[in-house]
Amino acid sequence: MQFQHFSFNPDSNIATIGAGTLLGDLTTRLYQSGGRAVAHGTCPQVGVGGHMTIGGLGPKSREWGMALDHVEKATVVLANSSIVQVSEDEYPDIFFAIKGAAAGFGIVTEFQLHTHPAPTKAYQYSFTWSMGDSRAKAQVFKDWQRLVSNENLTRKFASDLVITEAGIIVAGIFFGSQEEFEAFRLESHFPPSSSSVVITLDNWLGMVGSQVEELIQQVGGGIPMSFYSKSLPFTQKTIIPDHAVDALFDYIDKADKGTLTWFIIFDLEAGATNDVPMNATAYAHRDAFMWMQTYAINLLGPVSREMKNFLQGINDIIVLSEGPSARFGAYPGYVDPYIENAQLAYWGSNLPRLEKIKADVDPRDIFHNPQSVRVKSER
Repeated sequence: MQFQHFSFNPDSNIATIGAGTLLGDLTTRLYQSGGRAVAHGTCPQVGVGGHMTIGGLGPKSREWGMALDHVEKATVVLANSSIVQVSEDEYPDIFFAIKGAAAGFGIVTEFQLHTHPAPTKAYQYSFTWSMGDSRAKAQVFKDWQRLVSNENLTRKFASDLVITEAGIIVAGIFFGSQEEFEAFRLESHFPPSSSSVVITLDNWLGMVGSQVEELIQQVGGGIPMSFYSKSLPFTQKTIIPDHAVDALFDYIDKADKGTLTWFIIFDLEAGATNDVPMNATAYAHRDAFMWMQTYAINLLGPVSREMKNFLQGINDIIVLSEGPSARFGAYPGYVDPYIENAQLAYWGSNLPRLEKIKADVDPRDIFHNPQSVRVKSER
């Protein structure tokens, strides 16, 4: 088995890729195969084996869906050592499970993906606010959240808001025409920024890059380090109220973080990711319009209690502001060893079906990690 295998069928526009392929290599190989592309994340060192079986969110997800939404077929090694090809027509339950929860069900060795024509032009933007007190920074977030929570927002608009020790960055890509981008009047949605940059991109390989990923790589530079991360999805029912935004930025300003190396990413999603029914794949967070990802990093030693408490405090402010009836989850690609009811947080209403499938294909729990799907217990 060649885990770096790649082939492309120009008649069907289906790409067949080995599960050991990195996203950077996948992007290049697809683009060299007649200018094709799929939606996926922007970190080139991530492997498709995990990315395509967890979710896979990226700048084109609002138009094309997640990475796993491109999977038409997959080859899977099961716990009984059999090798099967799964799809909507063959082993549909296993196909359902690997699209969001594969680590608990088998080893995916190969994917067949439908592809799209790569965009030929886009506009990359970045606005930075490096000054101001917590209230001024909170206002930037309120303005951004008001913009991205608009249910009629064009799917051509991709955006992240990043909070760091140095300030706030709003960055992303607009995939429409120049006329559409100018009519969008992006800068008019925010207070005046410390700096702003807009770049015209005419190459898909350049569009896949991300200022956010560049920030992360600058922090670590490829050096092994200890970090803790958490995640929260937001729906139209759990938009962060203004008073909670103020409380959040006051907390960020005053909290003992345990490190100077931390950041918070709010990532706009929705669009095509919401078009797929919640029970169509194991990935359950189809109603999320944005995700929060928090990181605390120690470049010199282990993760401290203060770092964990800092991130937990961020989650607590938001969750408590929504009231006892609000339901949050977590992104299955963000391993959080301290989260309560991890399986329910990761897979939500799809968990009962996943437990039953697990009992059928892996009753001895061969494919196991501390937070993977378990065999459904008798009640």
